[in-house]
Amino acid sequence: MLLHLVLVAAVVFGINLLPALGPPTWAVLVFFRFRYPEVPAPALILEGAVAATSGRLLLALAFRGFGRKLPAKRQESLQVLGRAIGESRTGLLASFALFAVAPLPSAQLFEAAGLAQIRLGRLLVAFFLGRLVSYSIYVGGASAAHQSLSRLFSKGLFSPQAIATELIGVALLLAVILLDWPAVIDKARGWWAARHGRPAPAPIRQELQLDRDPPEQKRDSAG
Repeated sequence: MLLHLVLVAAVVFGINLLPALGPPTWAVLVFFRFRYPEVPAPALILEGAVAATSGRLLLALAFRGFGRKLPAKRQESLQVLGRAIGESRTGLLASFALFAVAPLPSAQLFEAAGLAQIRLGRLLVAFFLGRLVSYSIYVGGASAAHQSLSRLFSKGLFSPQAIATELIGVALLLAVILLDWPAVIDKARGWWAARHGRPAPAPIRQELQLDRDPPEQKRDSAG
């Protein structure tokens, strides 16, 4: 049984390292549930969640390293995006938890998080807890999940629907890299302020520069 658990961990970890076109982890766990019924379901679920979270962590870190090799302008734009997302922790965790609980591909979400230099701790916790829920549903209801698994493989992982989903994810990831996020965010913040009768906030690039300046320079700028 120990060797089976090691095999499950290795397969799930590898799948969650893939940047795209990876099979759903829940489907792999259901397959192993039927292939090795002697493995307790709670152990399979917990190990699957740990291995999936570890794989996504390394994927995000790999894209974080890739982001540092982009031109300086792209890096600044991604840092602005990361700051804007980080300002709304509740909204970030709520949206991420939705992806975590639902059996949807999350690779591009982690890739974008890595590129934008977002702190990963809270995201990983939300992902881990969400995957515990979704894996428990699928592995716990193995009969229904097995039918879904059969349909998945009968239609093929490379069906038009699956390919379209992956292409949309890749397109969104390219948008994350290529968009001028300071301009987009400044326009959005200006529109929001005008709608609520508030003065327009300072450009987000200026706020980032103030955060980077030493205390003495901040006081000089304020004065």
